[in-house]
Amino acid sequence: MAEAHSAVAFSFAVTHEGWDVNFDREVLRLVIASGFRSWKKRFLRFQNNLRNGIYPASPQSLWAMVFLIAAVQLVGFSLPFYHIILSFMPGNTIYWQFMTCFFLGLLIWLIIIHTIRYTLKLLLMYKGWMFEQRTRSGKLSLPTRLWAVGVKVLSGTTKPLLYSYQGSLPRLPLPSVHDTMQRYLRSVRPLLDDDQYEKMKQMANEFEEGIGIKLQRYLLLKSWFATNYVSDWWEEYVYLRGRSPLIVNSNFYGIDAISLKTTHLQAARAATVIHIALQYRRLIERQELEPIMLQGMVPLCSWQYERMFNTTRVPGIESDKIVHYYDSKHIAVYYRGRYYKVIIYHRNRILQPCEIELQMQMILNDTSPSAVGEEKLAALTAGNRTEWAETRRTYFFKGTNRLSLDAIEKAAFVVALDDEPYEYSETDSSKLDQYGRILLHGNGYNRWFDKSFTLCISSNGRIGFNAEHSWADAAVMSHLWEYIILEDGPPNKADAPVVGHMWEYIIGLEQAERYNADGHTKGIPEFKPPKPIRLQWDLPDGAIEAIDKSYKTAYVILTDLDLRILAHRAYGKGFMKTCRVSPDAYIQMALQLAYYRDFGKFSLTYEASMTRLYREGRTETVRPCTIESASWVKSMENPNSSIEERVNLLKKACFIHQRGYQEAMIGKGIDRHLFCLYVVSKYLEVDSPFLKAVLSEPWRLSTSQTPHGQTSRFNVKENPNCISAGGGFGPVADDGYGVSYIIAGEDLIFFHISSKISSPQTNSSRFARNIEKALDDMKNLFLAAKELHNRKINENTP
Repeated sequence: MAEAHSAVAFSFAVTHEGWDVNFDREVLRLVIASGFRSWKKRFLRFQNNLRNGIYPASPQSLWAMVFLIAAVQLVGFSLPFYHIILSFMPGNTIYWQFMTCFFLGLLIWLIIIHTIRYTLKLLLMYKGWMFEQRTRSGKLSLPTRLWAVGVKVLSGTTKPLLYSYQGSLPRLPLPSVHDTMQRYLRSVRPLLDDDQYEKMKQMANEFEEGIGIKLQRYLLLKSWFATNYVSDWWEEYVYLRGRSPLIVNSNFYGIDAISLKTTHLQAARAATVIHIALQYRRLIERQELEPIMLQGMVPLCSWQYERMFNTTRVPGIESDKIVHYYDSKHIAVYYRGRYYKVIIYHRNRILQPCEIELQMQMILNDTSPSAVGEEKLAALTAGNRTEWAETRRTYFFKGTNRLSLDAIEKAAFVVALDDEPYEYSETDSSKLDQYGRILLHGNGYNRWFDKSFTLCISSNGRIGFNAEHSWADAAVMSHLWEYIILEDGPPNKADAPVVGHMWEYIIGLEQAERYNADGHTKGIPEFKPPKPIRLQWDLPDGAIEAIDKSYKTAYVILTDLDLRILAHRAYGKGFMKTCRVSPDAYIQMALQLAYYRDFGKFSLTYEASMTRLYREGRTETVRPCTIESASWVKSMENPNSSIEERVNLLKKACFIHQRGYQEAMIGKGIDRHLFCLYVVSKYLEVDSPFLKAVLSEPWRLSTSQTPHGQTSRFNVKENPNCISAGGGFGPVADDGYGVSYIIAGEDLIFFHISSKISSPQTNSSRFARNIEKALDDMKNLFLAAKELHNRKINENTP
């Protein structure tokens, strides 16, 4: 009862002596400060929404329009609608004449703004610039140049906010069934023999001429009314309705910049990274984060950024749901089987790194034992989703467990302080492999897999993350990760006069460097930070049994993972550019050659591309296994093929792949269209043998490139150590590979290769060797072709 009385900030009573008022000034101050911060955020959000709604115009332009109309009226010109509006005014005084000018100016201003915005949307629908081949003079065609000028002019000179272009982005176009059928049949031709292909062709034709017509009509109707005809169904049916564990199967990971030297102190590195992440959250909340622009003028959709922080995936019996909280003033920290709620705001400001370091050190110094069942509690998020939903409803619905669970789920994000080092060695590749395994699955219970992301901090100061996949795609999380590494890395003194503002948010720090010589964060705490709050749990036998069951499920999955991280240092993007082919297409062809040598056949291959050129776009599938890539791979295995033939086939395969990637980006992909047609067929309870056959095909080779350079101030030449080693994911098929790669420089590529130990067909180390061999053979091929070309020139020269 004493605790209950002390928790009351204000009490009021009437006694025989009069009024009796008691209040805790400190608690009331915190309540008022919290309310003030909340209303400040609401006002800022309203202000930003207003600016986004009129972008590219500014609010000041309204008054310019009003005073221009007033000036026109003063010189005697009569504008249309002026007298009509004036007739509705109560009088004809100077005041009401000015109000008439204001309303007329507002009307004209809104018409002009909406005309500009819709014209810009029409211009952004043009995608010819992606396919246009530059001439030898380096000039674009006249239509594309005129288009570029139009986009530049209509974008205005006002600096855009994060969501400024959302209203100008076009809708994702719906391809015709005929076009999708033709692309699909061409994509599966190298995978099928003649009889199988003819059978598939017949099924496709029957679908196109039969039920496909009806399904397309319903999908066309959805494309008219929905912002994006794919994204909501993709999120619901691919992610949230999945009942299998998230660990390895869905979540992905990212690794530190392994060449970056910061600090060896765990508490100091954790404090700095937490502070940078919170500053990034502030940039999103205030919409001060610059939207990503292709070619410096074509915006990408920023919709996915909204759910990066304060977000969790809540399990359900049949389907999960993504819950995003408006705000959060704390983070959740896990260390040695204990959970803590850490307040990260004081007097309406984010705690400084030196203050957060004190909080982290308090947690590291805590030797209290974990409660019964608490250590492996997060295994519930790694198990079957339906079982976790039932356990959550039974044991975490009320009381102490509900309060503690809310503290984790409502946190800005989760931090895991691991009591083991993350190591990297150029001579011992197994250390980097273990680094990736720790981040992808940990020990099965030291990651909160439901949270949007978990920051992982090792005992030696290296970092990584584990991210849940349903709320956004990997490119969005990569943007945050790139920002963190750049901000935590050494200052770019060469750019200091230009981008000095990048360090303005480091409150109390006199230099851009974040650590003292002893490894601690710079700065002096202004006060004693709030002490971390140890979360309490009351776990009965039934809950502990559910935790143990989930842990056993997770343990089977993580022990079956075969992860190999390959650092290819022989060459990188620099050499690929000299071959005049796309680096991504080059690597994809290497993967095709490696897979063929590994399996002795071709397989359905998945490469993720994005459709964020359209509003609420997420991903689309590129199919790198094409007729052209198969022809080139076979020529590489044919000793009778000439060098010229191989080079020509490779360049053609790279061109076709690049064209397929571009088509996927502009809504002309295959798989998302077929997926949505399948969803419509299920709603209509119509059986389609063709769709069933297509969607049951396993992706035995699933690939993805990790992007970098998404921040405008990133310069790989001046910050070579600030490139992350990338990240990875688990295999999609039981007998397949998952391959993620990042082109980390002119002479460095990281490959994250995953497979299952239980599969006798796969071996990640063997596949890594095949990738290296394929890359070496491709380099030797181009060098031989260049030598042959030079020899012919010399022979023809008198």
